[in-house]
Amino acid sequence: MQAGRRMPSTLLFAAGLGALLLAACDRPPRQAASPAGAAPPPAVTVLKAQPESVPLVTELPGRTAARLIAEIRPQVTGIIKERPFEEGSEVKAGQLLYQIEPAPYQAAFDSAKANVERAEANLVVARLKAKRYAGLEKNDAVSKQANDEALAEAQKAEAELAAARAALDKAGIDLNFTRVRSPIAGRIGRSAVTPGALVTANQAVALATVQQLDPINVDLTESSAERLRIERQLESAKLQRAEGSTVPVQLVLEDGSLYGVEGKLAFSEVSVHEATGTVTLRAVFPNPERRLLPGMYVRARLSHGLNRQAVLLPHAALTRNPRGQAQVMVVGAEEKVEARNVDAERSHGEKWVVTAGLKAGDRVIVEGLQKVRPGAVVKAEEAGAPKQAEPAPPGAAAR
Repeated sequence: MQAGRRMPSTLLFAAGLGALLLAACDRPPRQAASPAGAAPPPAVTVLKAQPESVPLVTELPGRTAARLIAEIRPQVTGIIKERPFEEGSEVKAGQLLYQIEPAPYQAAFDSAKANVERAEANLVVARLKAKRYAGLEKNDAVSKQANDEALAEAQKAEAELAAARAALDKAGIDLNFTRVRSPIAGRIGRSAVTPGALVTANQAVALATVQQLDPINVDLTESSAERLRIERQLESAKLQRAEGSTVPVQLVLEDGSLYGVEGKLAFSEVSVHEATGTVTLRAVFPNPERRLLPGMYVRARLSHGLNRQAVLLPHAALTRNPRGQAQVMVVGAEEKVEARNVDAERSHGEKWVVTAGLKAGDRVIVEGLQKVRPGAVVKAEEAGAPKQAEPAPPGAAAR
């Protein structure tokens, strides 16, 4: 009885084992696990270095200044009778700005004119007398002393007439100065006086200020060391001078926008400021719309020449090492990544200008830098080339 009871359990075990073997035969064969390090190399995008001509542009800080400035001051004393201009308006050269009460100066002019007429009459009498005495003296009708006195009186009358005419000229000048005019064309600011105010000749406080704003000056400061470096590069043929005798200048306004009209460099100071080690340069810009006002802070871009061996790289391609040096990643022999120190001191548009550290044909990584390290093997694809589809992982189709 016990042997008979054990028989069914043995049969059940054998049947289960057979079912497991059949299920194992129906499954697809499992692939061997990939050995460590056999993963495909990371894909990066590279850009081949190609030297090209890049303008050398220096950006300098500066401030705008009026082309001409005239501080209006009275040259005679009197009461302001009239102020016929609008504050903040454009005035022309010679335009009347202030009228000082002319009555006392008109009276002085009239008196000086009468003195001239009296001196002219006295001179006529003195000359006639001298002429008559000269004839009488020849005939011994008058003494030689009387003749000499008549001649001296004529000469005295001539001197008095000259003095009277000079006084008339002075009175005329003072009368003309009662009409205060603008010496230049430009924009006039606010007035320091109103009609009825007393002004004095050559007073310290200006009545108003006229500034010529078109064209307008921009005074820039440049480091003397930077200036010497550029001159050495030009002399060593690393840079080629720009065509033409004038240096074009572009202006960047306080809000970061670019001023729409190009200016030119007018001159450079011949001395270096001892305290700052800088040289002052002056550029001139057209300002027909009066967008530029005196005292504005601006930045000017000057084009000194052309660098024919520069390489342009996107900003994302350049990093800094712990020492602060500019660095790029280059795909070298055997598709291995190399770190390369470069010289990149400025930007041109949206790209860095690399002047040293790269040669033509070097493959610089511009995308995928976060996936690589120096010495790593990568799969390089040139920028702009159609990207190949990544192969599907093994067994994806079966799943």
